[in-house]
Amino acid sequence: MRRGGRFQPLHMAGWLFADMLLVLALVAMGDQGDPQAAGKRPAPASSAAGKKARHTGPRAVVRTPVKVAVDAQAGDGEGIVRALRAATSRYRGRQAAFVLTFGRHTDPGAGGRYAHEVNALLERARPDMFRAATTRDFWKGGASPGHADIEIYFYTY
Repeated sequence: MRRGGRFQPLHMAGWLFADMLLVLALVAMGDQGDPQAAGKRPAPASSAAGKKARHTGPRAVVRTPVKVAVDAQAGDGEGIVRALRAATSRYRGRQAAFVLTFGRHTDPGAGGRYAHEVNALLERARPDMFRAATTRDFWKGGASPGHADIEIYFYTY
């Protein structure tokens, strides 16, 4: 390892790589949400007690999206809002972290514009559910304009 009693820095490269990999693994593990908090749903507090359930652990995002579909004509804001309310009614009380919306159309530009229009109306349809949610607009090929597939990623609580 030593030539002529001199230290060769190249020999430390392997150790440096191993140490950096360990740090990356620790950072990745620390970035994960609390799986126990995600798996448990707190029991609803009785209305007589009037107390909110206390949550333990950090707030995380559920990895599996809730998928809903909306059918309403482009430009019909009220129709889109009604469709959004109907599609998300069973998820009332939950808060969305981020939303991916796929507007269907044969033209990518028109599909993306429809997805943007739907995302712009999310908070109007359900203010408590979509307030401060991150949204992304996408195009999905299809011959059914006026249709959007929506993937909603909710917070764990």
